[in-house]
Amino acid sequence: MAQVTATIASRVGLHARPAATFVKAVAEQGVPVTIAKEGGAPVDASSILGVMTLGAGFGDVVTLASEAEGAQTALDALKALLETDLDA
Repeated sequence: MAQVTATIASRVGLHARPAATFVKAVAEQGVPVTIAKEGGAPVDASSILGVMTLGAGFGDVVTLASEAEGAQTALDALKALLETDLDA
């Protein structure tokens, strides 16, 4: 299983527009990905509702994981996206 951790850089966390941007990017990667807030249960990263219910705020650490073959590249791209201020 491939996994990476990322620190949320968006000032409002993973809510509304940043969450929608992230979910769209997950779908474009074409591999199943889960996201979990530190200490929480993983949710489907392609679900806008799941991502928003994480309650991940600015500075929170999340873990992205996937069991798909070749997922490391996708996870690295998603990590880079989360570590960018998506509200800027």
